[in-house]
Formats: sequence, C-alpha cells, structure tokens
Amino acid sequence: MHQPIAGSVDAIRRLREAGHRVLFVTNNSHSSAHEQASVLESIGIAAFGDVVTASQSAGALLHAGERVLTCGGPGVMQAIADAGAVLIGRSDDPNLPQDIEVDSVVVAFHRTFDFAGLTRLSASIRKGARFIATNDDATYPTPDGVIPGGGAIVSAVATASGVQPIIAGKPYAPMANLVRSVLGDVDMSTAWMVGDRVSTDGAFARTIGCHFAHVRSGVAPGKDEVLNAEFEGENLASFADFIIEKYQ
Repeated sequence: MHQPIAGSVDAIRRLREAGHRVLFVTNNSHSSAHEQASVLESIGIAAFGDVVTASQSAGALLHAGERVLTCGGPGVMQAIADAGAVLIGRSDDPNLPQDIEVDSVVVAFHRTFDFAGLTRLSASIRKGARFIATNDDATYPTPDGVIPGGGAIVSAVATASGVQPIIAGKPYAPMANLVRSVLGDVDMSTAWMVGDRVSTDGAFARTIGCHFAHVRSGVAPGKDEVLNAEFEGENLASFADFIIEKYQ
C-alpha cells in the first residue's frame, strides 16, 4: 500500500550521507510516531527518532495530571499518556458519563465521529475545558481519493461550542516549538521544509523561519487556489523558494 515517490528514498540517503539531519514532520495524528516510523522503514527509510507528529505537538500542550477527553486515534492517546495527563475517555464511548469533569479536550482525525460525540465534546468546552486540535487540515489524501480530514471534525466542534481551538500541528507555533526542541541548536534559516501543501507545509516554513520546497505530489492545489490563499495576511504564492514537479 505504501509506495515511495520515485527517487525519494535515495535522495534522503544522500542527504544523510552529506551530514544533513532529516526530520519527518506530519499532521497525521491518527498513528503514533513509532507506527509512522515503521511505515517509513518498510519502504527503506530509517526514521525511528526522526518523526514528529501533530499528536505529539498536542501532547506537549498538556500538563501532568490534567483530565483529558479526546476524539482521536492511537497517536493521540499515546501523546496524552506521554504527557502524564489522564485520559478520562473517548467521545465515542457510549458508556462515558455526561457529567464527567474535563480539563482539556483534544480533537483529531478519527472515523467514529458522531452526534453524541459532538455533544460531549462541545459541552465540555462550553463548561471551560481547553479546546486543543491536533491540526486543521480540512481534507486527507488516500489511495482512493480525498476524504474529510481532522480539520472538518475540528470545525464542527468549534461551531457547536462557539470556541476556537488551540491548533497544535503545522503551520502553527506549537509544532514549530516542538521541532525546535527536537532539533536543538540549529540555524533554521539554512533548513528546508519539503511538502505538498502550501497552506500547511509552506506556511509552516514561514512560521519556523526556513526555506520551503513545494513538491507537486499528493495534495497539490491548483495555481489559482495558491494565488488566492493567504496565511496570517500573507499571500501563499510567495512562500515557495523552490518547486519540484511530480515525477512521471
């Protein structure tokens, strides 16, 4: 199922041989970093210790002992545990008490989102729980086409609760802070972010202060969409320092 873009495995090998650190920064919140590293290993890319996820970024915003209600996959639950927070339940659990006390709500991509879950999540937020979203990507690419992403679920919860979330993933500051902590003392002005979403990868490059190489594979918006899109008041058309056309 998982197939590398032609030449990508060799390109990463050559970058590492030249002494460059390669970090995989993803808004995929469903799988854990270990699971995503395993996928990369399966196609020939050593990645353990070099994967940073939106779930980990959300986890970095939590406090030890904090009571957390979530809707998300294994990656989110792992991040909650790693933070020392207490997972009190999932919003799709029909046996979860309605009056349970919640400090933070973490919303992410999952396939069991329903009205009952939306009711639990939004009620907890209206009562004062922090609203944290792993990412706000509206769509998610699959081999069978584009499907709704975590951002679609986040938007529903935001509408129902009347509260906008703290967004942990790309292109926002929490992910930039996490990447900086992983990389340590690195001059980001000499680094490159390579990605297919200008609105997340390109904007993230701007947030963290590095160059952006736009790869026209996966999710590659049309020219008009890029020209008309903005991030924090800046037109996205100016974000790409280098464009890599999809290999045919």
